[in-house]
Amino acid sequence: MPVIALDLGGTKLAAALVDEDGNLLFTETRALEQRKGSEVGKLISRQANMFVRKAEQENIKVTALGICVPGIAHAKTGRVWAPNIPGWDDYPLLEELQNQLEKKNIRIKLDSDRACYILGEVWRGNARGCSDAIFLSVGTGIGAGIICNNQVLRGAHDIAGAIGWMGLNLPFEEKYISCGCFEYNSSGEGIVKVTKEWIASNHFKESNLTEVATSMTARDVFEAYERNDALAIAVINNAVEYWGMAVANLVSLFNPEKIIFGGGVFGPALQLLDAIYEEAKKWAQPISIGQVQLLGSALGNEAGLYGAGYLALKDQTK
Repeated sequence: MPVIALDLGGTKLAAALVDEDGNLLFTETRALEQRKGSEVGKLISRQANMFVRKAEQENIKVTALGICVPGIAHAKTGRVWAPNIPGWDDYPLLEELQNQLEKKNIRIKLDSDRACYILGEVWRGNARGCSDAIFLSVGTGIGAGIICNNQVLRGAHDIAGAIGWMGLNLPFEEKYISCGCFEYNSSGEGIVKVTKEWIASNHFKESNLTEVATSMTARDVFEAYERNDALAIAVINNAVEYWGMAVANLVSLFNPEKIIFGGGVFGPALQLLDAIYEEAKKWAQPISIGQVQLLGSALGNEAGLYGAGYLALKDQTK
């Protein structure tokens, strides 16, 4: 029986009706348009109700809903911490949906985006058939969805996988406090930060990136990398070293079958997977690194939707 899947990001809300075979029967994406706090909660409820009505028009009865959230979803309370949505430091999303859904018999399941990403890949993507796999999401920030023995690793307080805070360099610097060492150096925002720092150091006066310093994005840096810009090459090589060290640590800790790379940076950074693997080989447990595959996401921007759909379908069968 089809379910509703919702994928909430920092700027948009995607919704889909998903059947048992992983087909997206219909989808819609809405921009958040600077909404915050309860305004975002109400948008989610409206979309959910609209999709219930759409399903009914097709004679489909919806009994479950899954939602992927950009942060921490607390399983016991249904409350959410989402740093990119103002007012969502401890937002009662489950309670909001329970109160606002027009059909009260719909079961609701929520989880973090990183957990949904790996669930989506295990169900319908490049981690199918894996009992131990990791989704390394590199976008504005960095997180890891981890499957161990067919179970999502969540930790004692649902925060497992916050690997942006992985310490990969000495000494500690205050700039790591808000996002972590790994994220600072190799997330989408981190690539821009490092580029601007190195422009300010005056070591790369010939770089064309100095012309876009005020409005720079990670995509600008990758485009400059393709043009053999010396600064961009140095920044991307620095990110490759951090990605490689992180992969090595994940491989040594969890011995996964596959590590799936996704998020906005992978993307343009997929061409670097071989270089990341070579860097990881320097640091990782030598047997385990020889057993792992590094792959790009098969689901792209829809990984969260598939993961949310899988959450709901799995919950529906309980």
